[in-house]
Amino acid sequence: MEGLPGSGRDSRLFPGHLSRVFWPKSFDPAKLRPYRHRHFQKGTGMATGKEMVKAALKHVGERYVLGALVPKNDPAWDGPWDCAEFVSWCVYQVAGVLYGCENNHANPAVADAYTGFWGRDARTLGKMISVAAAARIPGAAVLRLGPKMGHIVISDGRGGTVEAHSSHTGVICHTLSGRRWDMGILVPGITYEENGGNLNPTPPEVIYRLTSPRMRGEQIRQIQEKLESLGFDPGGADGVFGPHTLAAVMAFQKGRGLVPDGEVGPQTAQALGITLR
Repeated sequence: MEGLPGSGRDSRLFPGHLSRVFWPKSFDPAKLRPYRHRHFQKGTGMATGKEMVKAALKHVGERYVLGALVPKNDPAWDGPWDCAEFVSWCVYQVAGVLYGCENNHANPAVADAYTGFWGRDARTLGKMISVAAAARIPGAAVLRLGPKMGHIVISDGRGGTVEAHSSHTGVICHTLSGRRWDMGILVPGITYEENGGNLNPTPPEVIYRLTSPRMRGEQIRQIQEKLESLGFDPGGADGVFGPHTLAAVMAFQKGRGLVPDGEVGPQTAQALGITLR
């Protein structure tokens, strides 16, 4: 499955025990909620998408760390976050269930969330919706999958987002437009309401990324040459966007505090100093 490594989150990127690396000294396990998942029947109104947005907005301005592991049952957690951990934490705080984790029946204090697991759960547990529909639904998740890393956000129902964005910006309010997305997601057990209006987020005109068959062209050669000049090895400037170019783009994005999804869209292109065409 795209975006889903063979075992757990990509351990090649994050070796060792994430809980020991990223939990801050102020973390107090005694303050965690007891390990008891609540069980909701769909449509009871006990958890809502609007509550998801409200929970997320309280954390705007907090720190982002790629790969941070967040105890989902700690209501006082104030970072660091990564994108999937942030959305899964909001789900647990509102609905008392795990979603988008490697094991959704695990202890919520150590359950590992990842965009690939969100894609898995959307396909197996439901419910996938269009990005345009998600843009009108407060609390809907919006997901971009990738071969290694993706990105996930919470829709505010007005075409905007609340998200753990990147190490440079942290948790922010942003927009769905001008960005590539694969699907919207509604989590079972949460009641959603759709806002009126005709929101249809505009995708970027062009994005260069790892695809099958491979993307090719002079623009990709330009991207590769720029990466090489900055010290990020794409495996040669052959004009083919392959795995080595993906790795070089991700390394560049991490170094610049951008969303580390390995895709060259408007923001990454601007940071590289090139114009997409």
